[in-house]
Amino acid sequence: MSAKWNNKRPMAPHLQVWKWHPAMLSSILHRASAIIAYIGLIIVTIGIFYLSNTGSLPLEFIIFSPIGLIGFGVFIFAFTFMALAQARHAIWNNGSMMDPAKNNTLSYLMIIIALIWTFCMLLMSV
Repeated sequence: MSAKWNNKRPMAPHLQVWKWHPAMLSSILHRASAIIAYIGLIIVTIGIFYLSNTGSLPLEFIIFSPIGLIGFGVFIFAFTFMALAQARHAIWNNGSMMDPAKNNTLSYLMIIIALIWTFCMLLMSV
């Protein structure tokens, strides 16, 4: 370390010494939601093709069970959060909201909006 460095934290911290903040959480959620949304869209596409060929859905009893409702909720949250994250990237491309405090606020808003939207969609599907 540098002789002038008087902070107890290392100059090049690893994940174990980072201070967590909302922007980090939203970055991780964005990656996870992209994976979940793509897998969910592949499953929906396969289901639509199967439905068009046979006239029935495979594993229909699971789709309309509480497990299916949980899966639907996870998919809706992931898809909504990913869309909001893309909107955040469009805002960043304009050079706006780059201040850490504003970025953290935007990250909180994204998570809250995605949760509210997911809850509303689940209420409408029940």
